[in-house]
Amino acid sequence: MDLNIVSPINQLGYGIAGTNITKELAKENNVSLWIIGGAEVKDQETADILRRCVQNSQSFNYNAPCIKIWHQHDMAQMAGRGPRIGFPFFELDTFSDIEKHNLMSLDKIFVSCRWAKDVCLKNLNISEDKVCIVPLGVDSTVFKPTFFQNKEQTIFFNCGKWEIRKGHDVLVHIFNKAFTESDNVELWMMCDNPFLPDSEKQAWENLYKSSKLGSKIKIIHRCETQEQVYNTMKNVDCGIFPSRAEGWNLELLELMSCGKQVITTNYSAHTEYCNESNSYLVPIKSLEKANDGKWFFGQGNWARIFEDEIDMFVEYMRHVHKNKCMNKSGIETAKKFSWSNSAKEVIRYV
Repeated sequence: MDLNIVSPINQLGYGIAGTNITKELAKENNVSLWIIGGAEVKDQETADILRRCVQNSQSFNYNAPCIKIWHQHDMAQMAGRGPRIGFPFFELDTFSDIEKHNLMSLDKIFVSCRWAKDVCLKNLNISEDKVCIVPLGVDSTVFKPTFFQNKEQTIFFNCGKWEIRKGHDVLVHIFNKAFTESDNVELWMMCDNPFLPDSEKQAWENLYKSSKLGSKIKIIHRCETQEQVYNTMKNVDCGIFPSRAEGWNLELLELMSCGKQVITTNYSAHTEYCNESNSYLVPIKSLEKANDGKWFFGQGNWARIFEDEIDMFVEYMRHVHKNKCMNKSGIETAKKFSWSNSAKEVIRYV
């Protein structure tokens, strides 16, 4: 099958999805690729596959479907004149007029989860069959199960761009409330945000390092490869994600694939794969306007994290510290969400 793909290729969320989906589709299909921004590929096998896809674009089938893996406000530029399919990962429950205009220009919309499909059907004048769920995946050959028995120390872990949306403003308070200096725990924050100036990144780091348990908090800067991410993840015990909203949360699923326990909110895209058997879920009683003064200005809503939610995060962190174990259900869940399955769902719906 001929397919045209427009996507970033890098180590950020869209780039990881674009890289892996394109790579899997190219195994059995004739894929032409247009890269948004500069390519960032670390392994030779993937580079060779994607180079071939880029070369295919010189003689692409202009009647083939085009899939753009990108933000919902920028769906105008596509390759060819075949069916136009957008694949955005959005976090809020409402679209702006610009986002609606771009999404309504598409023949189909791919979304990662049922939550996102419901948001589309609620906000757009579109038939249900035009919104297709294509879950993202995890590379289980990289993110392999690891568990250290009889380990007294508990290492909690968070990974993602510095953002209020991801709950980084409350996580430091949760950790400080859950433990004391005498507790054998650490919090590792593998966080960065390439869209922030250095002064704002430093402010986030200072918030954590200057807190009551700052000596137990480790700041890890961005890793260049998935293998480097795994080399950190394999040494932690539990992922904690007090997210107000997510478009998928690759890192949470990667931790599951590693067999790590996870604590997160019971809201938005990660509910596609998080459940009571594989996660410690914090119920969300209400939503609030999404306003962080930086990226979101009240256009839509996200989860409200207040004292009750914070207290439950605290309770779960203390429980995990006393009851570390392999997340066997998480491992089984991750097996169902492979990039190969993502590619199969793409072919199913194009």
